[in-house]
Amino acid sequence: MIGTPVRGAAAVDPALANASLREIALFLDVDGTLLHIAEAPDAVASDRATLELLCAAHRATGGATALITGRRIADVDRLFAPLVLPVAGLHGFERRDAHGALHRHAGPQPEIAAARAQLAAFAAGHRGVLVEDKEFTLAAHYRRAPLVESTLGALVERLAAGSGGALAVQRGKMVFELRPAGKDKGTAIVEFLEETPFRGRTPVFVGDDLTDEYGFRIVNGRGGLSVKVGGGPTGAAVRLSGVDAVRGWLQRLVAAAN
Repeated sequence: MIGTPVRGAAAVDPALANASLREIALFLDVDGTLLHIAEAPDAVASDRATLELLCAAHRATGGATALITGRRIADVDRLFAPLVLPVAGLHGFERRDAHGALHRHAGPQPEIAAARAQLAAFAAGHRGVLVEDKEFTLAAHYRRAPLVESTLGALVERLAAGSGGALAVQRGKMVFELRPAGKDKGTAIVEFLEETPFRGRTPVFVGDDLTDEYGFRIVNGRGGLSVKVGGGPTGAAVRLSGVDAVRGWLQRLVAAAN
């Protein structure tokens, strides 16, 4: 079972909450949670130890383990190949369930196309800005150009405001993302929890970024365990220090399940 969450995201190891992989629905963010963040999205890499750990967690939960990410599902599959897990990509816009079926919500194609052109023009005039085109979402990374934060943020907000409600702004670590409105990591978790093998289990969600706060709210509201990775304000119940701490926690849970 899951113990009572500690308010205010206390610096407590979630293993103390007595989580059991046999009883939980486990949801994991990718970048900054399972894998270390890199200078560019395509520079992030997985390794054999992480693949083996994810495979063991998936097996110990009876298949109730899913990745919840802003990446496309196709990119996640390449990153974790040959492992194929349930996954919600593009902040819940697309989702592969535990049975392998792909679900995709309708996307605002004209609005994304208009925003794509303006963000590309901005990146061309500001060295260090990288626009990651995920077809249905656009992520403008400024890790290499931190001084453009306010200007880039204002542009992204204008693009969302001019989309007639079709697009929403998602802020993250050194990134502004335009995504379809109405879908986020929280809605993706809800969809998983309505299906087997996730249904009826206590949800646990581990994430590190602002995008994960949607998921924390859902999990908290369902009596689950929300785990914030790293520093910063959060609505999560408990906190882990970083990627290595997440991996260590999962290893302990897997070991306890065997």
